[in-house]
Amino acid sequence: MEKSVVKFASVKFKKLEPDATLPAKFKRMLDLLPLKRMVERKSVALKMHLGGNLGYTTIHPLFLRILVKALKDAGGDVFVTDLYHRNNDNFGVRGAENRGYVKEVIGCKLVPVAGTDDKYYYSKKVNFKSLKEIQVAGQIHDADVLIDFSHVKGHGDCSYGGACKNIAMGCVTSETRREVHALEGGIEWNEELCDHCETCINECRYKANKFNDEGKYELFFHHCTYCQHCVEVCPNNALTFTGKSFIDFQKGLAVSTEEVLKTFSKDSVYYINVLLNITMLCDCWGMSTASLVPDIGIMASGDLAAIEKASLDAIKAENLLPDSLPEGRELREGKHLFEKIWGKDPYGQISELEKIGLGRSDYTIEEIE
Repeated sequence: MEKSVVKFASVKFKKLEPDATLPAKFKRMLDLLPLKRMVERKSVALKMHLGGNLGYTTIHPLFLRILVKALKDAGGDVFVTDLYHRNNDNFGVRGAENRGYVKEVIGCKLVPVAGTDDKYYYSKKVNFKSLKEIQVAGQIHDADVLIDFSHVKGHGDCSYGGACKNIAMGCVTSETRREVHALEGGIEWNEELCDHCETCINECRYKANKFNDEGKYELFFHHCTYCQHCVEVCPNNALTFTGKSFIDFQKGLAVSTEEVLKTFSKDSVYYINVLLNITMLCDCWGMSTASLVPDIGIMASGDLAAIEKASLDAIKAENLLPDSLPEGRELREGKHLFEKIWGKDPYGQISELEKIGLGRSDYTIEEIE
């Protein structure tokens, strides 16, 4: 079986001329894609994360403008779509203009993925542990073509956020996002044994736990690295480690992605990963930290598992930049830089995608000159 092709435009340049830089290479990459066959006279949902608040490391509007123009030139009726946060006017579609994502700049309209009330969706039944329903966002479901335009970065819940997460958590309603996050689990609290001494909270290096206003113990799994230090220091054995349930979260992402992709016919989905400003945090944090590694480039493929594997492989722990982690934060053991940061294997996500037939991780790179 032939390897899946992943096209790659590198930030490296051979001469000081505009034509040698990444935006020009990106244009040449798009020229090589069968866009006309894919999008002509069709509705095209271009899904990306628009970020929020003080975040500035989402995909630069220039690259979005280049992609939109290519899709429109190929005859597609394209729109950019992301979440609509009713309670925050500086996130997603509502705050897009603060990061330069406006029609006059990007060349097309921006559309709330599930409407302004988050109620426009199609219900799909699933059966994975507590996850019983995927509410596929209406604007995604109704489109003929999906272009998954993703910013690659770290993620505290599943170690890595790229093409899969952009679909699984961005092409559904907030209710589905809550249900997928509910799969995380991992540490159980025994209220009867707890005397609220707060040793576990004071000793957590990552500020991942707290007692809420009702006195209940809560974990913030985005921060949690499963180091089990809270379990070990509890003098009353009120905390119990129940397993690395971030794996269930990764499986939940794959389940959600599968249901979204069932909406589209074969060859009507394409993935583009932007490996620039690769930070430790998801763009949903509404803040940006320093890049972990030097900028790499842009990858594109029709194979979801392949592009995710190629993106992860390109991020090397030995290229970690100084001052890219919070002061005092040390790397843990692990195979990949994201695992060294978050204590969770990012390649597990790719394994879950392959298990349900969403691509093959065996790939070959086709570099764009």
